[in-house]
Amino acid sequence: MRHTTLAFALALTSVFTAKLAQADTLKKIKETGAITLGARESSGALSYTLGDGKYVGFHTEMAQRITADVQQQLGLPKLDVKFQPVTSANRIPLVVNGTVDLECGSTTNNAARQKDVAFAVTTYVEEVRIATKANSGINSIKDLSGKNVATTTGTTSVQTLRKHERTTGVDFKEVFGKDHVDSFLLLETGRADAFVMDGAILAGNIAKSKNPSDYKIVGEVLSVEPIACMLRKDDPNFKQAVDESIKRMIKSNELAKLYDKWFMQPIPPANTRVGLPLSDATKAAWSNPNDKPMEELVRK
Repeated sequence: MRHTTLAFALALTSVFTAKLAQADTLKKIKETGAITLGARESSGALSYTLGDGKYVGFHTEMAQRITADVQQQLGLPKLDVKFQPVTSANRIPLVVNGTVDLECGSTTNNAARQKDVAFAVTTYVEEVRIATKANSGINSIKDLSGKNVATTTGTTSVQTLRKHERTTGVDFKEVFGKDHVDSFLLLETGRADAFVMDGAILAGNIAKSKNPSDYKIVGEVLSVEPIACMLRKDDPNFKQAVDESIKRMIKSNELAKLYDKWFMQPIPPANTRVGLPLSDATKAAWSNPNDKPMEELVRK
């Protein structure tokens, strides 16, 4: 029995040590000289791809500046920054299992996700809205009755819509896209009558469409959600490094300039403007940096 108990204790110690080792991201970066960033391919101006492995956007460029600060903190002469494309469905597992060190895309910080991952301070506050074709006749939630509503697998947007107080008696069918481009394509091709998602993602996909004037964003604000970079749990040193880098960018006005670049100026590949001014909610998040989940914002 003693040998069994000892073996069990050693096994637990081994597992605990392995978890600690996995969570020590700064040590991992210093030893390997590399960091892997999770990037989205179609999250509007927050994070998207230009093809050929090139990722851009407000959060993508912010993440690159975070890595530069980490490189300086660790005294590394060179840091190899690798990009790993992630989807709404696989982003959390890829952070948890160590494939991705930092994911700065369009992930909502909520209480359920905080059980599996940690979040940096909020850098964007999103409003979930409805996008539809300009001639659809859809102007609010009540107009979705009997319609096909697109959303992206692994996101919370349609759940949010169903929980909204104004959905009483509104019966619609969900259709799912594997990513935001796929979901927008469902709307574009008429397989969906509306696309429910973060406003920035909707605006970004509309701006990059063939005929942006064919679409409109309508209806009530379904929820207000804090968007933040995601990292592994129980890694306070790495979280502190990420948070301090973001706070530095806020204080120096660097983050505001990045926002203007990606949301208010023409962006590639079509050199169109998203045209979403910095919201009061995002300004408030920057003035008081915190990693509170969505539920705490809602309670307010």
